[in-house]
Amino acid sequence: MPAIRHIRQLLIIVSLIGLTACAGLGLREPLKVSVAGLEPLPSEGLEARFAVRLRVQNPNDTAFDYDGVALELQLADIDFGSGVSNQHGSIPGYGETVITVPVTVPFLAIVRQLVTLTGDEQGKKISYRLRGHLGGVGLGDMHFDTHGELLLPSAE
Repeated sequence: MPAIRHIRQLLIIVSLIGLTACAGLGLREPLKVSVAGLEPLPSEGLEARFAVRLRVQNPNDTAFDYDGVALELQLADIDFGSGVSNQHGSIPGYGETVITVPVTVPFLAIVRQLVTLTGDEQGKKISYRLRGHLGGVGLGDMHFDTHGELLLPSAE
């Protein structure tokens, strides 16, 4: 019977250590990600390329280290393009940073946008949806799904 008692005590101690370790990690609030800019890049074939600048805010008291980013962008509820980057860095606690991701836009997505948008909408705002994740180092990935508006450039 003493062996069973020792095993039971050992299991209780291991469980308490595990709970303490999980509590020390704490719950993280999600990162706040928005589009800070959209700039054209040299195109390739029937694809357009853009540099999407993401403003990433960290509302937590600890830094978030990332290794890679992937995103999908919709404009006016229509799939526009996607991109990935293997860059890495750190977003300080209660801080922000801007990450630039190259995005590829297929020819058909450009045609759909041109059909949807009229010339009268140039210089006006268009809604966007941005989905993706930052590859986390240690604690795992941080996913995002945000909405906002972009100002369309005018033809002037």
